[in-house]
Amino acid sequence: MMHDSMKPSLKAYLTGRHERSRNAPHETPVALTTVSGVATTQPGLIAWCDREIPDFAILTTKSFQVAPNPGNPEPVICETIPGNFGNSVGLRNPGMTVALEQLRELRKRHSLRAYLLVSLSASNPDDFITLVKAFDGVCDGIELNFSCPHASSGYGSSIGCDPHIASSYVRAIRENTALIHPLFIKLTPNVEDIGIVARSVMEAGADGLTAINTVGPWMHTDPVSGTPILQNALGGKGGASGKWVRARALECVREIRQAVGQHVPLIGMGGATYGTDVAAFIEAGADAVGLGSVLGRVEQAAWPMFVSSVRQTATTVLAGKQSAHQSTNQSTPPVQHMPEKDMVRQERGMAYVRHIVLSKVMYDEATAVITLDGHLECQSGQFTFLWLPGIGEKPFSVAESEPFTFIIKVRGKVSAALVALESGDSVYVRGVYGASLTIPRTDDALLIAGGTGVAVLPDMTRRLAQQGTRIRILTGTTSTVSKGTPALLEAELSQYGEFTCVPDDGVPARVLDYVEKHVETSVPTEVFIIGPEKFMARAARLMLSRGIGAEHIHLSMEKLTLCGIGMCGACVCGERLTCQYGTFMTYDYLLKEMPEFL
Repeated sequence: MMHDSMKPSLKAYLTGRHERSRNAPHETPVALTTVSGVATTQPGLIAWCDREIPDFAILTTKSFQVAPNPGNPEPVICETIPGNFGNSVGLRNPGMTVALEQLRELRKRHSLRAYLLVSLSASNPDDFITLVKAFDGVCDGIELNFSCPHASSGYGSSIGCDPHIASSYVRAIRENTALIHPLFIKLTPNVEDIGIVARSVMEAGADGLTAINTVGPWMHTDPVSGTPILQNALGGKGGASGKWVRARALECVREIRQAVGQHVPLIGMGGATYGTDVAAFIEAGADAVGLGSVLGRVEQAAWPMFVSSVRQTATTVLAGKQSAHQSTNQSTPPVQHMPEKDMVRQERGMAYVRHIVLSKVMYDEATAVITLDGHLECQSGQFTFLWLPGIGEKPFSVAESEPFTFIIKVRGKVSAALVALESGDSVYVRGVYGASLTIPRTDDALLIAGGTGVAVLPDMTRRLAQQGTRIRILTGTTSTVSKGTPALLEAELSQYGEFTCVPDDGVPARVLDYVEKHVETSVPTEVFIIGPEKFMARAARLMLSRGIGAEHIHLSMEKLTLCGIGMCGACVCGERLTCQYGTFMTYDYLLKEMPEFL
């Protein structure tokens, strides 16, 4: 493994590849990269991809801005046709201060094998200058986002659509920074002549180019509801990525190469799915090729094998051992068999199903138990998304698969609208996502849940009971309910074990005080904890003090998730995507991968 200090510069690496590819293409290794906004959006995933996927030569961050940006409300990613995606994340990011701290810590803990390309976004030269100065010390290269089609006015493609504006930004950055690392400009395809823009930014002082960002913005309409899916200031329009932009991406790469000549480092991307696509980008003039949306169609555990197969196929095609026959609008691989094809999901992973509300029972003034028609098999550790067109979507655990039941507490706009539903109303469900919790064999199990986290327990208690486990269930609630009113799911859960509900009565997490004073634990006992992160961390420390081993303490890490298919990286827990591996993580894993949580 090459140490950071032993690597040539990113520009030198790509330029060297470029020279070799033009002189002896059969000897040229294929260079692959992640793309901004997909997969390597969090430090844990950057570290994991660097270690586990040696076929990625370059890892690209999400676009960072000076100030934190909450982005657009969900849904922000959709898939209306298999392999074709719409997105309107809106440059959601933690801001410069947090991002810098995270990347510095990443660099401190990991000597990166791959090149780290940091993407930056701003709406004026001064902010870009601030960002470039700040991130130049933690990167191997900087990518300026002149291309996002669904950002606020002044950002992204607002810059990249005008060669005069784009070149003036690059020139200002060069004149006002002592930039150490190469400067790449990410170009938008939404222009009449991308070559003119490419040439203008190179003449202004750029070191290389990246193309393309998403096409559009387009309207993305759900085939079931007939309504727009995305929500933003553009009236629901969002960028298009995936298979349907491949033809345009290849066209842009060819135009750029023709406009800037053979010496400019060029990273091509846009709809690359298989190795034959990668070969086509390199034949069009790219020095490295990005894999983006396709990673949302492949399980995280299979990413290393998938990327390796893509690279091997591309190398074979470029060496002339297979005919590329690369039709730009082709939907199936042209070679007879490629292992990577077997790893790519062929159906929609984000398809909505319409359900009807059969009943709603208010547990308290802000919490509803909602039953829908139909059923959906969903076990502990898995989750779904509930979507109300025009309002938004959020992930929820399924309390019961049949009858199909959710427990929802008002926390924001979407949950309030869900609680306001009445019998006969429609709601759209997608999923399930995540892996089911593997229930360990144990004589004793202690289940601790706070608030609506109780929804995770019914499936777990049934499976524990089936193996003869003694079960104790403790739940906490902030609700104020009438005396004698059963606790949430009390009837369902108490049939499987000893059930106790402890109201907070003004003392947050009072159920943990009850556990500390009244609940004895034997060793070994498997402990399952569900609730807010601070609640779970405190409960876990209490169990450790009782002598329970860290590997026997399971926490449900219900992280923020935007897509559910592994594309956005938002739900990563350490190095694992909860939408892939499920929400439950053991304390010993968290101690190693997320010590800041504990």
